[in-house]
Amino acid sequence: MAKRTRKKTARDLDQYKRREANKYENPIPSREFIVEKLAELAAPMKMAALAEELDLSTEEDLEALRRRLNAMERDGQLVRNRRGGFCLVNSKDLIAGRVIGHSNGFGFLKPDEGGGDLFLSPRQMRVLLHDDRAVVRVVGVDNRGRKEAAVVEVLERGNHQVVGRLYLEHGLGFVVPDNKRIQQKIVVPSDDLKNAGHGQMVVAEIVEQPTKRTQPIGRIVEVLGEHMAPGMETDVAIRTHELPVEWPGAVESEISHLGKKVPEKAKKGRVDLRDLALVTIDGADARDFDDAVYCEAKPNGWRLLVCIADVSSYVMPGSALDKEARERGNSVYFPDRVIPMLPEVLSNGLCSLNPEIDRLCMVCDLYISKEGNIARSRFYEAVMRSHARLTYNEVADMLIEGDPELCKKHADLLPHLHELYTLYDVLHTSRSVRGAIDFDTTETRILFNDEHKVERIVPLERNDAHRIIEECMLAANVAAARLLLRKKLPALYRNHEGPKAEKLLNLKEFLGELALKLPGGEKPQTKDYADLLESVKGRPDAHLIQTVLLRSLSQAVYSAENQGHFGLAFPAYAHFTSPIRRYPDLIVHRAIKHLLISGTAEDFTYTQHDLQGLGEHCSSTERRADEATRDVASWLKCEYMMDKIGDLFDGIITSVTSFGIFVELDEIYVDGLVHITALNHDYYHFDPVGHRLTGERSGRIFRLGDSMRVQVAAVNLDDRKIDFVLDTDATPSADKPRRSRRRSRKKTSATVSEKPVSQKKQEKAKKKMAKKRVQKKDKTKKV
Repeated sequence: MAKRTRKKTARDLDQYKRREANKYENPIPSREFIVEKLAELAAPMKMAALAEELDLSTEEDLEALRRRLNAMERDGQLVRNRRGGFCLVNSKDLIAGRVIGHSNGFGFLKPDEGGGDLFLSPRQMRVLLHDDRAVVRVVGVDNRGRKEAAVVEVLERGNHQVVGRLYLEHGLGFVVPDNKRIQQKIVVPSDDLKNAGHGQMVVAEIVEQPTKRTQPIGRIVEVLGEHMAPGMETDVAIRTHELPVEWPGAVESEISHLGKKVPEKAKKGRVDLRDLALVTIDGADARDFDDAVYCEAKPNGWRLLVCIADVSSYVMPGSALDKEARERGNSVYFPDRVIPMLPEVLSNGLCSLNPEIDRLCMVCDLYISKEGNIARSRFYEAVMRSHARLTYNEVADMLIEGDPELCKKHADLLPHLHELYTLYDVLHTSRSVRGAIDFDTTETRILFNDEHKVERIVPLERNDAHRIIEECMLAANVAAARLLLRKKLPALYRNHEGPKAEKLLNLKEFLGELALKLPGGEKPQTKDYADLLESVKGRPDAHLIQTVLLRSLSQAVYSAENQGHFGLAFPAYAHFTSPIRRYPDLIVHRAIKHLLISGTAEDFTYTQHDLQGLGEHCSSTERRADEATRDVASWLKCEYMMDKIGDLFDGIITSVTSFGIFVELDEIYVDGLVHITALNHDYYHFDPVGHRLTGERSGRIFRLGDSMRVQVAAVNLDDRKIDFVLDTDATPSADKPRRSRRRSRKKTSATVSEKPVSQKKQEKAKKKMAKKRVQKKDKTKKV
């Protein structure tokens, strides 16, 4: 009798069925298979019809499908039409992405799948707030050549509460958001004011999101206090950007059993590196140590060990701790405090590579040639014991200054440190040969007095010890990316794209005016940038050229697709070295551990789609942290300058716009705006390519990188703005003949008159216009 063949179901045809079976007790077809099926059917499908196509009939299966479709809709993979049918979101018709608001009321949609941003007019922004997610359709091109979009559906609201200043009018409250990307005021009914006073900083929960006809409505949930109170700037930033601060109860329960020591059973099966002279090298005020290094000479080069805290042994996928770490995305470092990605028991305890204590680690074991190339590498789990907690200054004092006391104290470690320094020289030379860009930028640190007021702002100085650790971390990150690419496992990469066509064109025009040329044609390489920077060293405008080169490049992001790192000149790059403070590093650790147990892409916890969404999320939390810390720094700098109104300072022009010039003050690293109306007695033409303003009559030029002397005119703490005016004693007289004012006005819309008009002349002009209107009206009547 012939053997009967079972008919294949959708579960059998799904190539990701193994992964789904590992994740769920009763698996249904994967997201990928659902997308394939909808693409194959090429028509909107209601849930019932789709369930039939997927061979799902039980109540349990149907409920699982409903949840999956809702999740796919929330993530922007699908959109539901008015008849309840599910459609694929694609780059041609419907585009899903995140909304980026602008302080002038309009906004942009940044597509999830990449590509250019889409313009959202103020009318479209009525139903949206900054950081919402939406599906839009392209409706045309505006007068500036930008693709313009219309909102189809709001997928996810990015703001559930808003922090701002409360204003009371006739018993009704209005909260003006501190985040200037949110231009809509939050209306607060009188019953929901919670005794908050006029002008106080408050937190308002949004109870009704904006619509085409109504503003967002909220209620006061917290009164922060007066806006000048000490520490208010950080409290405001935390709430403005909705940074998670408190640990959920589920997380507290999960970490309650953790102690200070690594259990003996956790050390079993790991490579024992406790006798190796591994050391941590960090800043003097660092509290969490997530990397340790060791170096020894070999016949054809060096063996470098980069040991990274094994966070993945404590943070399990899907746990409450993992969900909270993912939500945070990264630690946030404010001038007065840190919001960690992981609880202190892990970040400063079990995961921190503290000296003379056993710790679990992930090791990148590298063999580096005499030319500075990675000859081979391998990764493994280990247990280690840091032999010393060293600071950057201590290492520099030993290796460069030869400090006798420190050298004697760390005599057993000194040979390894010298090998590390020798290796650094080789890696740094290799970096130059490779053509990596080395921009010379200045970072600052804000110092407080006992009353939590800004005492001074100082630059952070980097020495060779900083660069030693930087090169070691770069090598480990490159090795991790190479491994993941070679094994074809879905992963998160750190991508940095080269210059876009429009920015490249502007850059070349700017360089052409300086008789300079960027090699490389239409697609310049990193080395072309590096060579140009090297060639202008010593020029008085070198800082100007570096600034323009830097601004021509894109921001680095996380993505599931490897696109290389332009700035570092690496074909592939991933973040592996900081899992205590960056979630993408934790994902890379999990991927490498999956490979260590001979795992494959099919049974990996994360799909390509999962990682793409995760990359977008982590890039977003990184931007969120940058914006929050920038807000705090701006607030503190404004506060610092409030008692310096009228004082004179020397500075350098850091940006030129059609409405004025931004100047950074020397030695105190505070910047402010000299508005174009403060550039007296002339009309000024804005040249965006040359980054300059040129006086029509005087011929005076204000250009990026120029030095100038300014006076502090005003400080606005609410808007975080500082206004400067030129030092009148330093302003030169006009040295060029006057040209036709009428002709110049036709040249550019950026031309602005600076000559004040007397009140008599204004009244005379008004009477003249009124007379013309009357004459025109009489003429019309006669006709």
